[in-house]
Amino acid sequence: MELKEKAAYLKGLADGLDYDKETKEGKLIAALIDLTQELCSAVEMLDTDMDEVACELEELREYIEEIDDDLNDVEEFLDEEVELDDWDDEEDDEDEDWCDGECEGCSGCDDYFEIVCPSCGETICFDESVDPEDLTCPACQEKFACIVEEDDMQALAEEE
Repeated sequence: MELKEKAAYLKGLADGLDYDKETKEGKLIAALIDLTQELCSAVEMLDTDMDEVACELEELREYIEEIDDDLNDVEEFLDEEVELDDWDDEEDDEDEDWCDGECEGCSGCDDYFEIVCPSCGETICFDESVDPEDLTCPACQEKFACIVEEDDMQALAEEE
């Protein structure tokens, strides 16, 4: 038996007793029965609301799972892009005229100047064909200038 049915049963029992609703005890019984019916209605409304909330929560969980799946797809795509970019960089490393800024231990960069970008901290390599007063960092695209002593530029030119 549900709460509303139980409240109706109590009201029926009280009405069947044919109690006097004008006495103190009768007024108390009538008030308690009314309160019981109102509480049952309120609980029933709360149950309905909770059912709706549960349904909405389930929909949100499904939506979050969809977003998570989409995010995983994006992460996989970006990981593939990074792997392709790394592969492209490896091919470029084989070209002796190109430096990717990772010069430590690189044997092909003896004919280059190394400088650290003041914006992002990446190591940048350039040769005498590049104007040191007009450098652009390949990592952050920030333009800056550096000073290379003329003796160093001449020495580099003579080595070639």
